[in-house]
Amino acid sequence: MKAHLTTNENGARPLEGVRVLDFTRVLSGPHCTRMLSDMGAEVIKLEPPEGDLTRFAFPRVGSMSTYFAQQNIGKKNISMDLKKPEAIALIKQLVVHCDIVVENFRAGVMDKLGIGYEVLSEINPRLIYAAISGYGNSGPWVHRRAYASVVNAETGLTGLQADARGGEVSNDPHSHADVYTGMEAASAILAALFQRTQTDVGQYVDVSMAQTMLYVNEHVQNELFTRPVPADQIRSFQPGEYPVLQTGDGRHVVISGHPAERGTYDLFVKAMNKPELFDDPRFSDVASRLKNFDDLLRILVEWAAAVPTADTLEKICADSGLAMGTVRTMEELAQTEWATARHVLIDADDRSGDTFRVPNSPWVFSGSNTSTRGVPKFRGEDNAEVLTSILGMSTEEVQQLTDNGALSIRLPKK
Repeated sequence: MKAHLTTNENGARPLEGVRVLDFTRVLSGPHCTRMLSDMGAEVIKLEPPEGDLTRFAFPRVGSMSTYFAQQNIGKKNISMDLKKPEAIALIKQLVVHCDIVVENFRAGVMDKLGIGYEVLSEINPRLIYAAISGYGNSGPWVHRRAYASVVNAETGLTGLQADARGGEVSNDPHSHADVYTGMEAASAILAALFQRTQTDVGQYVDVSMAQTMLYVNEHVQNELFTRPVPADQIRSFQPGEYPVLQTGDGRHVVISGHPAERGTYDLFVKAMNKPELFDDPRFSDVASRLKNFDDLLRILVEWAAAVPTADTLEKICADSGLAMGTVRTMEELAQTEWATARHVLIDADDRSGDTFRVPNSPWVFSGSNTSTRGVPKFRGEDNAEVLTSILGMSTEEVQQLTDNGALSIRLPKK
């Protein structure tokens, strides 16, 4: 596994010395804690005996799900039955030695287990406790079930995408609400960690998926703006109307910029080398260009089709001040010189004697190595190591807890 190219690849990771107890599952929480792990934190993922749901996702290599591995690589793994009082006692002991707890249960679950924030912060006042949920841990929707597709629908994203598709309502294949919320939770945790250096006290951090989707949606202000907008203005950039074109070699490309926008129109005219369009009454101003937008798009489509390759079109666009991207598959991107130079993918150990590819962390620090490290773990694989090294338990005590069901472990059959 290659590290990022930095000025100090052996430098300490930014979060070295920070320990995280991770109760999260599926995506929002695991992505948050993977970020913390890549930054250097020791993340101890705690799974129930039935395992994280994503362990059963495909593709699979041997006993390892690639979906699970992408979000949980580099973390230690312990497995407990939190219905057992012995497991709850272990959690309370572990929290003494942890800086951060992250969970993404529905509101009240951790409290019912006897390990909510009020209990754990009494044990460790410096503890930062982050709770990720669909609609937050207060308010009338506190007990609603939530996954990314549901939150996407509730917060307007699905509807806005339907508008861009001519009214066809369908689910987005990507779990935006989960991933964005994981990132916002990680940011909040880092802020709380910094504030603790000044106060020496931890705090409770409540992160809502629904509020996150409003926070990261740059068009919320436009959707809620009720006053009139002049006909010669394009509201909130309207990136859904940026042209998708096809070059002579059959490749689809996206050019960033609204062709009808003031100033941007000039760049498109320059790229097409069609100065006569400046005198065309159909396109004399923004309002006219919007009225005749289909005609303008038709001219752009015909122009792009006459350009032999996507690479040629990108050079033309760049020379005219326009950004252009080629519509690629993940595999095509993986084969680019850019992907190689930036180490954007790593070969993750599949725990069966081979590897598969997952994304590397996106940060390149000048004084630290923040590339993804470690291997994906099996459920409960680190029970003994964590409990003996952190709590000083004997191997006999760990075995006794395993025998009575408080601890659980599932390793692949040899």
